[in-house]
Amino acid sequence: MNRVSERLASIAPSATLAVDAKAKALKAAGENVIGFGAGEPDFPTPAHIVEAAVEACRDPKNHRYTPAGGLPELKEAIAAKTKRDSGFECEPSQVVVTNGGKHAVFSAFAALCDPGDEVLLPAPYWTTYPESITLAGGVPVVIDTADDTGFKVTVEQLDAAKTDRTKVLLFVSPDNPSGAIYDPAEVKAIGEWAVENGIWVVTDEIYEHLVYGDNEFASMPTLVPELADTCLILNGVAKTYAMTGWRVGWLIGPADVAKACTNFQSHATSNVANVAQRAALAAVSGPLDDVVMMREAFTRRGTTMHGMLNDIDGVSCIEPQGAFYCFPNLTGLLGRDINGQSASSTLELADLVLEQAKVAFVPGEAFGAPGYARFSFALGDDDMAEGIRRFAELVG
Repeated sequence: MNRVSERLASIAPSATLAVDAKAKALKAAGENVIGFGAGEPDFPTPAHIVEAAVEACRDPKNHRYTPAGGLPELKEAIAAKTKRDSGFECEPSQVVVTNGGKHAVFSAFAALCDPGDEVLLPAPYWTTYPESITLAGGVPVVIDTADDTGFKVTVEQLDAAKTDRTKVLLFVSPDNPSGAIYDPAEVKAIGEWAVENGIWVVTDEIYEHLVYGDNEFASMPTLVPELADTCLILNGVAKTYAMTGWRVGWLIGPADVAKACTNFQSHATSNVANVAQRAALAAVSGPLDDVVMMREAFTRRGTTMHGMLNDIDGVSCIEPQGAFYCFPNLTGLLGRDINGQSASSTLELADLVLEQAKVAFVPGEAFGAPGYARFSFALGDDDMAEGIRRFAELVG
């Protein structure tokens, strides 16, 4: 017998968290490391949200169990916030409050996938998606995209990848790690294709407010209302409100799926921490002033990083349209002499750069896109500029 089940032994660790942990360990050892790995805002959680949590701590009703699927008032607020921000209308009963966005992802695929069901997964993809699909018994069907097409999948590609086992399409816009955004016409076309083919859509909208320039966020079930009965929306407070550590996400779906996810959660975790839920309530029902401030900072940083990366010989990078990542093509650096060493892959290049320049980034292999890399610009302007300067000096 295996000491660890094959199911769990097959899970790869989160590459993004591993890079961040390695950078922090080197910092703790006294190294001056600049990390581009973590996907979290560097801003503190807005003060009014923190105060709501402080007050919640003092209220004894938050010291007890509450409904597994979320506080009723938070579910109502999430439904109202969703209508406000994306135009999609839902009932509070369709909302399931989860322990962060990752929990929503796992619950979604646990609810939809039977063994052998195929999930169309455009690459590059966030590292957690294929693991959650596989754990649910599903089969990830990776569809490659590249920088020359803006990292966006087409209806023609989806059609070519579809089989009689296809049940779900995972759709993400704004995208992690590429920063790409599908325009409303593209979103609508893909949604209509899913309806025509009887395929569910899991749409991750967690970066909905982090959109730059003339780009526009569009929610697929809003543009294609007939998709609503076969669509799950994933979201959370982590990115928009700088609340990654509070661990509050949610899933919105048809009543039967929401009920199944609530039942699942009632055995897996029970309710999300009540204090965190009260903080999330203050976030989603409050003003977006802090979000505007953060978006302005990310816009400036993204523009700066994009320009600095493109100035490096052998590096090309599309302009980030959303989220807070640049996803440059580094194939021009592979095989090059770099201070007496060379790298044959972006995985090797990331180790080399961390060792020699004390700069940490996540290699594209983690996202199903070898040859690329993810650089987060959710860090201070000075550190960001210094990190890219070190990288440029090393590989130049």
